[in-house]
Amino acid sequence: MLPRFRIFHWVAAHKRTLATDEFLGNTLAFIAGAINAGGFLAVGQYTSHVTGFVSSIADNLVLGSLGIVLVGVTALVTFVSGSACSAVLINWGRRNAPGRQYAYPLGLEAALLLLFGALGSASGAFPGLLLLAAPLLCFIMGLQNATITKISGARMRTTHLTGMVTDIGIEMGKLFYWNRRHGPPGARTVAADRRKLAILLRVVGMFFAGGIVGAVGFAQLGYVFTVPLAAILLGFVWPTFVRIGKRP
Repeated sequence: MLPRFRIFHWVAAHKRTLATDEFLGNTLAFIAGAINAGGFLAVGQYTSHVTGFVSSIADNLVLGSLGIVLVGVTALVTFVSGSACSAVLINWGRRNAPGRQYAYPLGLEAALLLLFGALGSASGAFPGLLLLAAPLLCFIMGLQNATITKISGARMRTTHLTGMVTDIGIEMGKLFYWNRRHGPPGARTVAADRRKLAILLRVVGMFFAGGIVGAVGFAQLGYVFTVPLAAILLGFVWPTFVRIGKRP
């Protein structure tokens, strides 16, 4: 385990540990929950999961509501584009800037959060800017989800909970399963992966906590609340650039 607070200097580093992966995953889940809940208050749409987008496209296509279909398609395309952007940045970083590949998408997410805040703040004078807000949030969510997926080796997702809650149910089923003493020959003992269960519960809990904080933050502060969220991400990536920049 890294010394207290020292972990902040290694969250976006190339060399990974389970501690840094979990810390980053929990923090990103908190940020995603805050953006999702606060974004709903700001633009009237949840932006962190694709399932709703696809269902909305199918339903409204049948109903003939082509305007809503266009909104759903835009959300889907921008989410996928964010994921693709993360993959490009990470792979480019591995080839051209070793050690910074994870800092690039996290830094971009921070910049885009600030852009979202700026668009929202200016929407009072220019209401049309809000049309860009929801696609921008979808792009950010795709970017973040792909980044933590690459970093954790697909062990964690942070912008939607369906898969993680399913895995929690599976592990809990194993946890409460009664292994009979006299089972069939060669039968394996059913045992829950308690560490995995703990990781999943923390990520889901942080997403929920972020949702509460985001709803309160956006309700009380408005778009200015994007500043502390972006500051967290910038605090993660800054030490990586400074540390590598000092190398001879």
